[in-house]
Amino acid sequence: MNVKRSKGEWVRRYVSFIVILFIIAFGTSLSIRANLGSSPISAPPYILSLIPGMKLTMGQLTICMHVFFILIQILLLRKDFEKRQYAQILVSFLFGFYTDLTMWMTGFLQVPFDMNPMIGYPLRLIELLIGGAILAFGIACEVRCDSLMLAGEGLPLAISKFLKKDFGKVKICSDTSLVCIGTVFMLIYFGGWSWKLVGVGTLISMFYVGMMVRVFAPHIVWLDKIFISKGERTTSKETNVSNEWEGNRIITIARMYGSGGNAIGEAVAHKLGCPCYSRQIIDQTALQMGYSTEFVAENEQNISTARLWELIFSDSGIPASLNPSKEDAIYVNQSRTIRGLAHNGPCVIIGRLGNWILRDNPHVFRVFIRSGLDFAIHQVTKRFHISPEDAAKKIERVNTGRANHYWHYTGKQWTDINGYDLVINTDYTGIDGAVDLILRAAKNMK
Repeated sequence: MNVKRSKGEWVRRYVSFIVILFIIAFGTSLSIRANLGSSPISAPPYILSLIPGMKLTMGQLTICMHVFFILIQILLLRKDFEKRQYAQILVSFLFGFYTDLTMWMTGFLQVPFDMNPMIGYPLRLIELLIGGAILAFGIACEVRCDSLMLAGEGLPLAISKFLKKDFGKVKICSDTSLVCIGTVFMLIYFGGWSWKLVGVGTLISMFYVGMMVRVFAPHIVWLDKIFISKGERTTSKETNVSNEWEGNRIITIARMYGSGGNAIGEAVAHKLGCPCYSRQIIDQTALQMGYSTEFVAENEQNISTARLWELIFSDSGIPASLNPSKEDAIYVNQSRTIRGLAHNGPCVIIGRLGNWILRDNPHVFRVFIRSGLDFAIHQVTKRFHISPEDAAKKIERVNTGRANHYWHYTGKQWTDINGYDLVINTDYTGIDGAVDLILRAAKNMK
C-alpha cells in the first residue's frame, strides 16, 4: 500500500529506524549472552567470530554477510530493486557497529556455560526470553516504522519475488539454511557440536520472537506520534472525521460458525432497510485483486493452526508496504472495501474483522454471535446435509481458522467481549430473538 508522506515524516521515520536498529542489535546480543545458541540470522557470523585467530569481529562479519545478501537481491531483482533499498548498505554497516557495541555492553551478562545447572539453566532461559522479547519489540517497531529493512529480511523477500513463491516458506527455508551453514562452520572449526553455539536457544528464537512480535504489534500505535507531526495528525484526524465517517450507522457481526450469524445479519439489514455485506466482500476483493472468488474464500478469515505457526516462524522486519503474503494482501484489500462501504451509507457487515477494521468509527455497533455446540451442529447438518460428526469437525476447523485470523491481525482473542458492544448466545435467544435484541440495542445508539 503506497502512502503519501511528507519529507519531514520520512526524515522522522529514518531517524527512528536508526534507534530501532540499536534495540534489535541489543536484543540479539542479549539472547546470545544466554549461551544457549544464537538466533538463526546471527548464527554464521557469531560462530565464525569465535574461531581462534579470527581477526574480524561479529559485527564486521555481519556487515560482510549483509552486503553479500544485498548483492544477491540486486542480481535477482535488477530494475525491480527499489532505489531506497540501496540504503540497506548503510544499514548493514550501522547494524554491524551496533552488534559489536551491544556485544561489548552485554559482556558482563554472559552466563558461564559451566555454571551449576540448577542455577545456570534458569538464568540462561530467563536471559534468552528477555533478549528475545527486546528483539521482538524492535522488530515490531521496525515494521511500524515502515521505511527500511535489514538485508537479512530483504534477501528472502527478493527470493520470494524472483521465484514467485510464498514469502513465509522462503523465510523459513532461509533461516533454516543459515542455521545449517552455522552448524557446518561449527563442525569444521570446532570439531563437534557445541550447544552454546547452536542449541535450544536457536530453536526457541525461531518461534518465540515471531510470537512476541504479534504480542507487541497492536500496542505500539503510539509510535505514529513520533513519525507523524502533530500538525499532520490533526489535519488527518479532521479529514477523517469530516470526510470518512459520515455518521452512517454500521452494524458489524462477528459470529461463531453455525451460530446463525449470517441469517441474523441479513434479517437485521432487511428490517433496517439497508444492505448486508458478506459474500459481496469476497466478490469485490476477487474482482479488484484478479483472484478467483474461490481463492479468496479459501484464504480469507481462514488461517489454519499450521499456517499460523508458519507465519509466526517467518515473522520478521518486513515493512507492511512490502509484505507479499496472500493473507495480508486480501486483508488490506478487504479493509479498504469495508471502510469504503461504511463511508457510503448505513449497512450490516458480517465477519471479515469488521469490528476491528472500523474500531475508530464512532458510529459502529459491534455484535458477536455465539452458540453451544449442539445448536451449531443442528444448523450445519440442516444446511449441508452432513452427519453430526462431520458437522462438529467442520465447526471446529472454521472457528479455529477465524480465531487464528483474528489473532494474526489484531493480537487479540476473537471471543474477547471487550471487542464488542453486544454478545448474544443464540442457544437462548434463537435467530429471531437475536435479531430483536440487535434492533433494540442499535435503536438506542447515541
